[in-house]
Amino acid sequence: MSSKNIFELDPERLATTDEFGHRIYLYPEDVKGKWKTRKNVLSWFLILLYLLLPWVYINGKPFLMIDIFNREFSLAGFTFYGVEPVLIFLFVASVLFLIGFTTSLYGRIWCGWACPQTVFIQSIFMKIDTLVEGKARKRREDAKGPMTIEKFLRRSVKWILFFLVSSHIAHTFLGYFVGPRELLLMSLNSPSDNWGLFVATSIATAIILLDFGWFREQFCIIACPYGRMQSVMMDENSLVVAYDTKRGEPRREGGDCINCYNCVKVCPTGIDIRRGAQLECIACTHCIDACDDIMTKIKKPTGLIRYSSENELMGKKRSVFTLRSGVYLGVTLLLASLFIYFLIASRQVQLVFMRSKIPYRMVDEQTVMNQFTVKVTHQGSAEYRLRFESEENGVQFVSNAGSLLVDKPEKKFVLFVKFPKNILNSGEKKLTIKTVDTISNEVLKSQEVSLAGPIH
Repeated sequence: MSSKNIFELDPERLATTDEFGHRIYLYPEDVKGKWKTRKNVLSWFLILLYLLLPWVYINGKPFLMIDIFNREFSLAGFTFYGVEPVLIFLFVASVLFLIGFTTSLYGRIWCGWACPQTVFIQSIFMKIDTLVEGKARKRREDAKGPMTIEKFLRRSVKWILFFLVSSHIAHTFLGYFVGPRELLLMSLNSPSDNWGLFVATSIATAIILLDFGWFREQFCIIACPYGRMQSVMMDENSLVVAYDTKRGEPRREGGDCINCYNCVKVCPTGIDIRRGAQLECIACTHCIDACDDIMTKIKKPTGLIRYSSENELMGKKRSVFTLRSGVYLGVTLLLASLFIYFLIASRQVQLVFMRSKIPYRMVDEQTVMNQFTVKVTHQGSAEYRLRFESEENGVQFVSNAGSLLVDKPEKKFVLFVKFPKNILNSGEKKLTIKTVDTISNEVLKSQEVSLAGPIH
């Protein structure tokens, strides 16, 4: 026979699912303690940072901005341009392996302490729940009863507040891509003036409202890929929120655990931490504070539930730095070094000569012409005016653009190369082209291209 205690979870299914597969809504109770205090400080710091950072301008641009349409990335007064796809790959890969390294040492510290899902729901949305509808126990009891006018009005007010908060979060998020000042001016105009941005903001608001207001822990349990990857990144030395079985069991019969279920009542994903490490645990530390509070009241040592590792719980020594974490750190440093190297290299002018579909044309009986599309890329805001030179006699360079001004991070020119037919050897010739900046009179690049012509 199953227990009548709603906090005695079924061992065969999730706490958020009944025997028919229907969702069971969670009403996690509030908790106080040193870990909750530390989390509150960090959460509000992150929220304020998120809301205010787009409004900090350096050198006329936001402190952080990702301009997708112009392929620009601004950070702390520096602007980087998306002219080198390898930079994007190296940056993303570095972040992923850094997450792997952090997880191998500290488990799901990201989920419990810095993930927007956790930060916004626990710091704002759950506070609105309590403010409008009362504490967790009251909300749980109200959910069992019929819909009344009072309940309808309270839920309406709650969802209106959810919508306002979600809208503000969504607008701030879009501000990182178009600029907060520009977004504010657009918001003051009619939606028809900026349909694309209006639709994007509406979709973002709807997603945030649905996720933070209703889906909540289901995202962590079902949809978040990180929760599944963590088991690969962690080992017996990784820090996790853990229950000390040796000290706590048997419950009420000599062990320190008195089976009060407070650790279950405060869990935002509805697990019983006493059943060991679980994928649904986001390491929020609420169960630690709840258990420490009970231990203090019954005059027992705190730490029955604590940050620990599997090795430490078994009485072994924890190895902070392992082969797994070393591999993650090594790959992270390698990728980061490559990113820095290519970033520095990309600040130099890069040229790519791409031959046209027609290999060559004859200007006259003795003169051949080849056509190239020249792609010029560079990081930074410097301007260049290019001229092409060669030490080969009789070679001429003609561009369709006249003066080759490079005033953008990426530009393309059509370049015609005229040369005497007699310099060819079996229909081809390797030619070294010097690219000179006429502003500084500096040779920016020397590279070899292949000329083509008739075999004579």
